[in-house]
Amino acid sequence: MIQALPEGVRVRLLHSVYGDPRAAAELVALLSDRQSAGLDPLPTEPALLAPQLLRALRAEIRSLPDDTRLLLLLAAADQYPVTTHAFSRAVAAARLDTRPLERAESAGVAHFGTGGVVFRDTWTRIAAYESGSPADRRDVHRLLARVLHGDGESPRRSWHRGAGALGPSARLVAELWGAADKARRTGQPVLARALLERAATLCPDPAERSRLVTRAATDAWQAGDGNRARRLVADGTADDALSGLFALRSGNATEAFDALLGAVAHRARTGGRNDSPDGEGTPSDFPDGEKTPSDSSDGEGRRSDSRDGEGAPGDCRDAEGTPSDSSDEEGTLSDSPDAQGTPSDSSDEEGAPRDSSGGTPGDSSDWGVTSGDQRVSFDPAAHLLARATEAAVYTGDLRRCREAARVAERLGVASPGTLGGLVAAFEGRYEDARDLLQAAAGRCGPGGDPTLLVHAGIAALMLGDHTRAATATLRAAASARARGATGVQAQAMEFRAYADFWTGRPQAGRAAATEALHQAYATGQDNGACHLQAALAMFAAITGDADVCRERAAAARSYALARGLGLPAALAQWALAFLDLTDGRFAGAAARLRALAGFGPGHGHRAIRHLATPHYVEAAVRTGDTRIARAAHADYHRWATVVRSPDDLALSARCRALLAPGEDAVEHYRTALALHARGTRDFERARTELLFGSALRRLRHRTEARDRLHSALEAFDHFGAPHCAARARAELRALGAPAAPTHSADPATRLTAQQLLVARMVAEGATNREIAARLALSPRTIDHHLRGVFTRLGIRSRIDLVRLIAGSEAP
Repeated sequence: MIQALPEGVRVRLLHSVYGDPRAAAELVALLSDRQSAGLDPLPTEPALLAPQLLRALRAEIRSLPDDTRLLLLLAAADQYPVTTHAFSRAVAAARLDTRPLERAESAGVAHFGTGGVVFRDTWTRIAAYESGSPADRRDVHRLLARVLHGDGESPRRSWHRGAGALGPSARLVAELWGAADKARRTGQPVLARALLERAATLCPDPAERSRLVTRAATDAWQAGDGNRARRLVADGTADDALSGLFALRSGNATEAFDALLGAVAHRARTGGRNDSPDGEGTPSDFPDGEKTPSDSSDGEGRRSDSRDGEGAPGDCRDAEGTPSDSSDEEGTLSDSPDAQGTPSDSSDEEGAPRDSSGGTPGDSSDWGVTSGDQRVSFDPAAHLLARATEAAVYTGDLRRCREAARVAERLGVASPGTLGGLVAAFEGRYEDARDLLQAAAGRCGPGGDPTLLVHAGIAALMLGDHTRAATATLRAAASARARGATGVQAQAMEFRAYADFWTGRPQAGRAAATEALHQAYATGQDNGACHLQAALAMFAAITGDADVCRERAAAARSYALARGLGLPAALAQWALAFLDLTDGRFAGAAARLRALAGFGPGHGHRAIRHLATPHYVEAAVRTGDTRIARAAHADYHRWATVVRSPDDLALSARCRALLAPGEDAVEHYRTALALHARGTRDFERARTELLFGSALRRLRHRTEARDRLHSALEAFDHFGAPHCAARARAELRALGAPAAPTHSADPATRLTAQQLLVARMVAEGATNREIAARLALSPRTIDHHLRGVFTRLGIRSRIDLVRLIAGSEAP
């Protein structure tokens, strides 16, 4: 049943249940139609994910002796839902005997080692926690809070204090808010989200509770937990910025632009800079309106001096939402005289941040924080404007960029360089566009803000600087990883893919894009996954995997056209056209690329049309339709001349050669190859040599033609592009020259990149269905690849394949 789900839902479902097949099978049967279609978020609470599995595991835990269960509860509370690494200290402080854990080990539930308790699996750990009574859970949380007093442990101490609270407490809410702010500034959005969720359960004010939940949704999204973020938004108060970001990454891009631009205007009008207590700005993705939870008793938002965090009596709930027993007194663990540790009101920098303007605390997972607790000036309106720019880029409606620029100018908001560059390029002011994009591309130093680095990569791609684009996007992914901003990592790899397929790294690029695709789906960023599907279609076109190219392109276009995503729709169309072009179907390629030029926003993209111009010129020349091709080349050449990119100038020279008659083309080809030598588009250089060699053959320049064709052939073999290599061999045969051998003992030289990957998985014992799930392809496509592997290698069975792969990879 799980295979029938859409790919994104399938990945998220497996991620939600920690990859457990028992829980996955149970959850599939519980999904609503809207959840199965990906329209509603999946459940997040364990009891809703796999109730039967959890019930069985709880029964198994409860069959153990009381002292064993208590130790398992302590270990589980130390690991779930927040990892605090305090079990050993808690055991020592409470003078607990760990020998009862031998019963858990003999039962196969968990074992105790030097690193602490290791549970059999994640669900067993959850069951160990869920099986504890509310009173016992509070006791172990209080014990863990008392032993957490090291440097940097204050947010986790606050978490345990909150989980051990008896009921609502404004002071404890303020402490948890401040702890979440610190966790966020140190790159721990998962911890920040957990702290704010707990604060919301303890908050006596409904309005403040809603704002806490909304802020928790923000942190959940930054941490890559899209399901939880959407569920929290349903319980909070979503604003334009939060709705816009969700739409940007998983909804309609035009709606995202409108919401984000509205949020820019709101921020600018309300002076929405978020000021921290020390007067320096801290970043946040979303508009203000969230006031720091205040303490009605002292009005300062400081944390409570109470050791256990008890608040006023009432309808209290424990950390997991289970009604607590308000008549229960502190348990034996918290009564231990050695369990006190450092008092929970120690002089740690854990106050609730105050903001006279009503802004939210900072969010280090995005702009303006370089490391640790360091804070720098940050303009939320400018950040939201950058997000609106991304929405315009995804739609392909560059007129929206002009709209955003006018709004920014009217409100006095600083525009990102990519926005100004796109506007200038759209208006034909290429010199201005170059200067603005060069300034944006230059902001790609290590350790910078991940969003700025993504924009630097986009600017570098537009300038044809693929080395800088690769550097910026890799640094964006690394910076996002360091800040805990899981979602930004996949977005950075979307644009890294362009540099990979231009610079002739299809196999490495495909592997990175496949990993990013899985991450995008897991984090709820289906729009990013669509873009990566289109990129994978392009990689498949380069390597000649026709079925994969068509399958990926169809998936990307189907999703993109329904959500106004012009960028992935255009990229997928280009991939299909490139496949036609390299396979010699010139009329089909020309038709696809002409259609690409005619598509409007949401269906096409002006930047993709521009990048595809050299391929369109090639296809048009082969079909005898050069009038439109000359006009397209003229604009392409003008841009290449302005930006002075060797690669763009080389491709422009190649276009001139294709459009020139007879011997006039030779010098243009020589110029193109000289420029390619200074650039980085190695795959296009090989294609230029193939075209030059073919032209030389027709002009009867046999010696030079042979050299050019052999050079192209060698390059295509290196890139893993057998269909292009076949064209080079055909040209050599037409020349009467011997081609390089087509077979060798090494399967890696005889298979496409995708075929080799499938072959190696088969050799490892994977079934077709397992391979399909790992590569996010259909079982039918895997079967087709396997038949191709058998044909190319001249074998008839999986056993032969295992032997051949093992022999080729033996040392």
